[in-house]
Amino acid sequence: MKFLEYTPLDSINLFLDHLNLGESIIKGNLEAFSCKQTGTDRKLSFSLEQEILDYLEQSFDSDSHLPVEYLISRSSRKTLIYLVLTLSHMYPDYDFSAVRSHLYFREEEWDNFKQIYDMYLFEAAREWATANGGSSFIDILTNAIDEVEISLI
Repeated sequence: MKFLEYTPLDSINLFLDHLNLGESIIKGNLEAFSCKQTGTDRKLSFSLEQEILDYLEQSFDSDSHLPVEYLISRSSRKTLIYLVLTLSHMYPDYDFSAVRSHLYFREEEWDNFKQIYDMYLFEAAREWATANGGSSFIDILTNAIDEVEISLI
């Protein structure tokens, strides 16, 4: 993976760096990475895939009732691997290669998560509109993400 410098994300990142919503503070940023794996990424990806498959095999061989069904899907495993690779690139001072797949979990109550996410997004959009003359945060955000995606094609 390679970090992609993309300046339209700068204004969003400046806004998200320390967004005080009263009872909550959002501290975050958006970064763009290519999904083309380097040699090191391929090694880590293969290692993580093997670790997940070994864990699944052990889970099915035992009478364990561990929540592993989301790891059965290749796309779910790939998503988890991309998450670990991205974290490794974003925080190079930390070693995420030793993180075990079963320590991650899938949010079971999507509606609850979506409600919380939408609430924070709504509050952030309101703050953005106040600070930026009424412009739409959602439009700026989706346009920036779309532009990054198009530039990668």
